[in-house]
Amino acid sequence: MTGATPDVEAAPGTRRRLPLVALFVAQLFSLGGNAIALVAVPLIVLQQTGSPFAAGVAGIFATVPLVIGGALGGVLVDRFGYRASSIAADVASGATVLAIPLLDAAGLLSFGVLLALVFLGGLLDPPGDTAKTVLMPELAALARTPLARAAGAQSAVQRTATMVGAGTAGALVALAGPMTALLADAAGFAVSALLIALLVPTRARLAGMVSADVLDAAAEDAGPSTAAETAAGFVAGIRFIVRTPLALAVVLLVTLTNAIDVAGIMVLKPVYASQVLGDPASLGFMVGTFAAGALTGSAIFGLVGHRGSGRLMFAACFLLAGVPPYAAIAFGAPAGVLFAVLAGSGLAAGALNPMISTALFGVVPDGMRARVFGAMTSGVAASMPLGAFAAGAAVDAFGLVPVAAGAAVLYAVLGASPLVLRAFDGLSGARSAAPAGADPDAIDARSPGDPATAVPAADPRP
Repeated sequence: MTGATPDVEAAPGTRRRLPLVALFVAQLFSLGGNAIALVAVPLIVLQQTGSPFAAGVAGIFATVPLVIGGALGGVLVDRFGYRASSIAADVASGATVLAIPLLDAAGLLSFGVLLALVFLGGLLDPPGDTAKTVLMPELAALARTPLARAAGAQSAVQRTATMVGAGTAGALVALAGPMTALLADAAGFAVSALLIALLVPTRARLAGMVSADVLDAAAEDAGPSTAAETAAGFVAGIRFIVRTPLALAVVLLVTLTNAIDVAGIMVLKPVYASQVLGDPASLGFMVGTFAAGALTGSAIFGLVGHRGSGRLMFAACFLLAGVPPYAAIAFGAPAGVLFAVLAGSGLAAGALNPMISTALFGVVPDGMRARVFGAMTSGVAASMPLGAFAAGAAVDAFGLVPVAAGAAVLYAVLGASPLVLRAFDGLSGARSAAPAGADPDAIDARSPGDPATAVPAADPRP
C-alpha cells in the first residue's frame, strides 16, 4: 500500500483543500487514540492483576492482530473502498474501546473479556490506517498540492498523533485513571469517522472533481484489487526481500528490535512507571517524550542528516534509540533523568525511518514497492507477540532490573550489526543512489511513504 504514486494535478476548477485537511485531522484523532490505548491498556491490566506476565499476555492480544490486519487489511480496503473502510474501521474500533470502560463500570470486565476487546480493536486498526493512507493521493490532487508535500505532511501528522495521544493519556491517567483515557480514545475514533463521512468525498463525487487519469493512477497505486492478486503480491514481496541482501538484513534487524520495543512498551515501561516510579501516568509522558524526540529527529535529518547517512550513522542511531532507555530502567533512573534519556533516544530514532526508506527505495523497483512494503509490514510485526510474552514471563521470573539490562545488551548487539554484516553495505551509497528502476535524470520528489511505520517499529519505540 505504500507504492509511489505519480504527482497529479486536479482538473480545472476551484482548488479544494478541506478534504485533505479533514483526512489529516482524522488521522490525528484515530492514531492519537491508538497512542492512548497503548498507554492505558497495560496500566489497566497491571491494576487488575498486578502481574507483569498478564501484561505480556495482553501484549500478545494487542500485537497478533497487527500481523493479521497488516496482511489482510489491503484486501478488505480494496474490496469495500477507501472511504467506507476508513469510516467502518473507526466506528468499530471506537465501539470496542468504549466497551472496556462501560463493562468495567457495570462490573462485567473480566480479564478474558478485556483481552477479547483488545484483540478486536487491534484487528480493525490496520485496515483503517491503510484506508486513510491510500486516500491521500486523490485528495492531494483535489487540493492541487504536490504529492511529496502531502506525503510529508501525512508523516508529520502520524508522528504528532503519537506524541499528542500519549501526552493526553498521561494527563488523563493522572487526573482520572486509565478508564477515562479510553473514553477519550473512543471519542477520537468518533471524530475521525465523522470527519471522513462529512468532509471527504466519495469516489463517485471525486470523479467529477478530479480527472479520470488521476483516479486510475491512485487506484493502480493502491495495489491489487482481489484477494488472489493480493496474496500473490504478498508472496512476491517476500521472495524479493529474501533474495535482496540489504532488504533482508533491514527487515531482520527491525523485526528483532521490534520484539524488544514491544516488550518495553507493553511490560517493562508500564511496570517501571507503576512499581518503581509509583506513578502510572508517567508511562504516557514516556511515550510522548520519545515521540516528540522522534518528530524533531526526523525534521533534523530531513534538513541535514541525509548528508552523512550510511552504515556508521545507521548503527549509531539504532544504538542510541534502543540501548539508553533500557539501561536507564535497569539502573533505576528517576523520572526526570529517564525523560531526558527518552528525548535523546527519540532524536536518534527519528532518523531511522528516512534512512531505511532511502536505502530500500534504492534497491526495490517501482513496480515492486507496494508488494515489498506490504510484506515488510506484516513481517516486522511477527516478532511482537513473542517479545511481549517473553518479557512478561521473564519479569515475573527474574524481576525488572535483569530483564531491562538484558534488553539493553541485546539491543546493543543488534544495533551494532550493520557495522560488521556485509549485507548492510548498500547503506553507504543510499544517499546518492537513484530509485531502482528509475531514470537517474528524471527523478521527481516523491515521498516513499514511511516504511518503518509500515514497520511498526522503526518507530514503535516509546
